[in-house]
This record gives sequence, C-alpha cells and structure tokens, in this order.
Amino acid sequence: MGRYPQKGDGHGSLFNIQRLINCFPHVIETELKQGLELSRDERFSWVSPLKYDDYAEYRDQDFIQRVTDKELKVPLKQFWPRYGPQWDALGKTNQDKIFLVEAKANIPEILSSPLGAKSEASVALIHASLDETKSYLNSKSQADWTTLFYQYCNRLAHLYFLRVKNNLLAYLLFVYFIGDGSVEGPASKEEWLGALQVMKLLLGLDKKHKLSPYVIDVFIDVSNPRHFLIDPKV
Repeated sequence: MGRYPQKGDGHGSLFNIQRLINCFPHVIETELKQGLELSRDERFSWVSPLKYDDYAEYRDQDFIQRVTDKELKVPLKQFWPRYGPQWDALGKTNQDKIFLVEAKANIPEILSSPLGAKSEASVALIHASLDETKSYLNSKSQADWTTLFYQYCNRLAHLYFLRVKNNLLAYLLFVYFIGDGSVEGPASKEEWLGALQVMKLLLGLDKKHKLSPYVIDVFIDVSNPRHFLIDPKV
C-alpha cells in the first residue's frame, strides 16, 4: 500500500504544504497559470495531501492512480522498485496535466539520505534509471546521483519516466517556502536560488536541459499575510 497518512499538527514543509493545498490553493495555482500560460478553461484538482484523506501522501503505483487513469506504456515497476518517492503533494488538471510536488522549508532539506535500497535487483534498477535520466539530460557530472542530492535526482527521474517514457503531461513542482522561522528557513528567494544553483552545478544540470520547461520552482513567503490570512490550524 502506497498511502501514508500524516499528522496535521506538524511544522516546516509538511505543515506548510498541507496548509497551502487545503486552504490557499489559489496561491500556487496563480503561480502555475502565469508560468505555464494555461487556458482559462483549465481547472486544478489537488488530490493530496487532503484533510479529509488524513493528509495522506502517496508513492509507487498509488501515486500514479491518484493523478491519471491512463494505462502506462511503460509500467512503473520496470523503471523503479517499490518504496520510491513519497510525494508531498499531487495535483492534476481537467486537461490531463499532472503535477508532482516536493516542498522545502529550509536549505538543509535539499540534502537527502543516500540510496537506501538493499536488494541487488532494486539497486541495479535505480542506478540504471538514474543513469538513463542523466544521459537524457546530457549531464557530464561525475557526481553520484544516489548520494547527497538523491531525493532531487529521483524526483527528476520520475518526471522523465512520466513525460518521456509515457508521454504524459507531467510537471515537477518544487515549492520553496520563505520565512518559516520554526525551521530557520531562508528569509529571501535569493538564499534559495544560491543554494539551488550550487546543487544543479554539482549535478551537471544546465539551466535549459531537456526537462527544464517542465520543472517549476515556486517561492512562497509564509510570513506574507497576503498568502496566509487565516488561523494557522489547517
């Protein structure tokens, strides 16, 4: 089962993304409409994390089923083993666009634990899929994509899986929160941009790689009253 209920009284990126999706979806939708030039008839539907669904996050085949009812040409199990990325949020539109969301509230969160798979078959499949993605993006970096920035890399690989291998209208959305003092988060967009520039440089990712039109960085100031006008309890 790839459904993981979450508490609604957390902090940092977990709390912020729950609040954003459940109470202020217009904030993120406005950013997306401007960046993607969506048609007026396009409507969003956020399918996680939803309050009535225990703020559940999804992974593996369960996340696929949340965002599309189309049969994949390449099954997920051929690209990634079980216990793959657990998405902070998932969304879609009535015109078949898919949004995979990863949220961060402080800079240390862009660092991640290295590959934790144990079985030889799983490790081999992950390495093969990351290498395939890396080759598609023409990265010449010698950095191991299963170590320091493994989370970012496996999210990028899943975008490649959906958009390139399955021809779905998928987007990878990174939501970077500004001004979250509870986790000593960055006070400005510029702080995020500096850290992200270093990460992408180490991974050998050009500013305009093949998937860059479908990777969207959104910066949301949680200390800005225009964004969060109600009581902080979601």
